[in-house]
Amino acid sequence: MARILLVEDNEMNRDMLSRRLKRRNFDVDLAVDGQEALDMTRSANPDLILLDMSLPVKDGWTVAQELKADAATKTIPIIALTAHAMVGDREKALAAGCDEYETKPIDFKRLVAKIEAMLPNA
Repeated sequence: MARILLVEDNEMNRDMLSRRLKRRNFDVDLAVDGQEALDMTRSANPDLILLDMSLPVKDGWTVAQELKADAATKTIPIIALTAHAMVGDREKALAAGCDEYETKPIDFKRLVAKIEAMLPNA
């Protein structure tokens, strides 16, 4: 079972996504801010990270940069989850180190397809 770290500060989004992912047989860990995301990634070693970009303490762009700069975490795929859907926002997330990008409100089927593409054994 693939372990996903869901980093989301909005309780409704976190609850909805985590329940739906668990129903798809993913093991889901939760973090509510950027620093907690970094700490949990280093301790739990998730297979994939769903990363909100607008987070308290450290934003998602900073978290992605730090994870990709660390040899221990740089290979973990990161999917940016963001309401930022303006021209250039996708490129900004990818430049920060995210491997994929999904806008809010989340299209769950499309998100799961991206997760499965990044975790072929999931």
